Amino acid sequence: MNNKKNALRGLTLKIFAGSLILGASGLALADQWGVQVAGGLGDHHVRKLDLGVVWDPNLTWWQIGDWHFALIGEAHVAWWHTDESDEHRDIGEFGVTPFIRFIRGTGSIRPFVEAGVGVRLLTHARISSDYTYATAFQFAPTAGAGVQFGSHQQYQAGYRFQHVSNGGIKEPNPGINFHQLYLQYNF
Repeated sequence: MNNKKNALRGLTLKIFAGSLILGASGLALADQWGVQVAGGLGDHHVRKLDLGVVWDPNLTWWQIGDWHFALIGEAHVAWWHTDESDEHRDIGEFGVTPFIRFIRGTGSIRPFVEAGVGVRLLTHARISSDYTYATAFQFAPTAGAGVQFGSHQQYQAGYRFQHVSNGGIKEPNPGINFHQLYLQYNF
């Protein structure tokens, strides 16, 4: 009797998992994905090159005329470089950021403003002997503006201001500010 119950539970679990996977894949196909390349300059002569994967689940709300709010998710891998370091000239950065975007919903050129707060993990917390973070874990509040354009709205270009710091979790927490320009292609 227990073998039949276990077999039925296993079959039910497999059907549920299969349905969940198929449903999620159907939703993912309806979503829009993109790739993003960004370059920027930061405090202490740190240069940054950033590669991102962008997910737009098409979650919109609060229509105001031709404008609305949208939720966007991004995952990033970045490389920091400075020639002024006596410790680590190259630092890797990995992280994710959800963005809230206020965007025009119609027209061939659609301007937007955006803001988000993400988390980052640095490969080294020490940039130089006099510029050190206490933790490799960082927060990354970001704000920016840009435009979406193209025959299928497949391109984006924008500017972002980003502050990277550990939010006071542990001292020292000098933080660093970046000014970045980015280009994005949406599939």
